[in-house]
Amino acid sequence: MSDLPTAAPAPAAVHRQAVDGFGTVTVRPLDPDTDAGTVHTWVSAERAVFWGMNGLTRDQVAEIYAHMAGLDSHHAFLVERDGDPVALLQTYEPDADRVGECYEVRPGDLGLHLLLAPAGPGGAQPGWTSALLTVVADYVFRTLGRTRVVVDPDVRNEKAMARFLRQGFTAGPVVVLPEVDLPDVYLPRKEAQLAFLTREVACGG
Repeated sequence: MSDLPTAAPAPAAVHRQAVDGFGTVTVRPLDPDTDAGTVHTWVSAERAVFWGMNGLTRDQVAEIYAHMAGLDSHHAFLVERDGDPVALLQTYEPDADRVGECYEVRPGDLGLHLLLAPAGPGGAQPGWTSALLTVVADYVFRTLGRTRVVVDPDVRNEKAMARFLRQGFTAGPVVVLPEVDLPDVYLPRKEAQLAFLTREVACGG
């Protein structure tokens, strides 16, 4: 019998959905330890500069998500397609976040950040982003029962904004998210373009 430690099982999925022509997509809580290597590779890339984690070590990334795991208002998830990690999803309560200082929060609102994994060896696949956003919307609106999503990409991140608009989001105001300087978290001042997606638009009612 081997004395080697066995890897802890991945956290159970909170949402699973089969997408025709794409595969089975699952959303599961991020494990700050076992998933840190994957996430660090993604956030360290130049393409992820607007995510705000360029230059961090793997351990620093793990510490950030370990801190988030202890919060009731902010949550991190790994999105997988047929078992392979394809995106990092973060959700948050807007009234417990700095974005809540910049717009009128409604009951049922949920904020989210979505970072897509780099394209595989075959390059970007048509419909990839739309499929993942559709699953995320179903999770937020059908599983969680929320009524509106708010996103706050950096105003310079035109690619992200274009993706959201194609998915049915409506552009909101450009706002300045204030600097957050706390013992456990630091977020620099950010000029952001808000955008909103309602359950009626995403789910047809």
